[in-house]
Amino acid sequence: MPARERYPHLPKAVEYAHIGWDFFILTLVVINLSLLLFDSLFLLGPINQGIAGIAPDFHAFYDDTIHSRFIAIDLVFVSFFIADVLLGWSIAIAERRYHRWFFYPFVHWYDVLGCIPLAGFRLLRILRVVSLLHRLHRLGLIDVTRWDIYLFFAKYYDILLEELSDRIALKLLGNVQQQIRASDSLTERVIDRVIMPRKAQLIHEIAQRLESTIGKAYQHNRQSIMAAISDLVSRTLRESPEIQRFNRLPMGQQATSAMEASLSGVAQRLVDELLLGIHSDEFKELVERTADSGFDTWLTVDEGSNRVTEQMLYDILEMLKEQVNRQRWKDRYD
Repeated sequence: MPARERYPHLPKAVEYAHIGWDFFILTLVVINLSLLLFDSLFLLGPINQGIAGIAPDFHAFYDDTIHSRFIAIDLVFVSFFIADVLLGWSIAIAERRYHRWFFYPFVHWYDVLGCIPLAGFRLLRILRVVSLLHRLHRLGLIDVTRWDIYLFFAKYYDILLEELSDRIALKLLGNVQQQIRASDSLTERVIDRVIMPRKAQLIHEIAQRLESTIGKAYQHNRQSIMAAISDLVSRTLRESPEIQRFNRLPMGQQATSAMEASLSGVAQRLVDELLLGIHSDEFKELVERTADSGFDTWLTVDEGSNRVTEQMLYDILEMLKEQVNRQRWKDRYD
């Protein structure tokens, strides 16, 4: 049977027919429970005598007509409840309301158990009010989310659910911390099972990020870099003793200026070519070879690095526990 929406959009007439039938069954439930309660009280001696003294005709009628046939009358109600379950199951199959045809008795377990002719199980039929309210809310006839009783139960349900989930999360994180403390080779296993199988992808990612970072930084700071190169060449020439002696010669300063401009131009073009060449395939291969040659050395594990890695993981989990342990529902409901 193909899967469909759990609550398919039905015609309004069908929805109202469902609502009418739900009200009919609820009326039978109320009448049945009222009869069960009254008949139980009727069996008590003081109440029985009180009814006989106050309304003898009613007492005789109830005793002869209803009380003596109460089991048969109760079975009539039970037959209606069984028919309701079978009819609802058939309609659910016809409407393809659930993913599988046999889901209905599990979803409507309260209706199934309510067919058992015992007062304790019969009370479960009252839960049909919940499905009725849900249907009315879905049709827009009522808005239960604005009811005070709904807000009350929703608030404490939210608090209970958050507290339970937090306790479970704290327990799980604590167990993970114990496993980290008890493990002697966690770092080695992380490297062997997580990092090494992805070695090629990681190296390629390192090369791409390096290319992107250097390229963007150079484009944004090119003028500053060129100015720094010119200042460096100029300061180097000024501080050089040989250049200072050369400046004392005729036309020495002009020659020094020309040399400074030429050296600055060469240095700037060299840096330009070098940094613009990072987008070439040769540069990518160079970076990948360099990263590959140092990858295994970088991943070499000793006792110190193993202890540091485990402590980092432990502290991260401890921070998560502190975050989970914070009762955020107090912020929402203060």
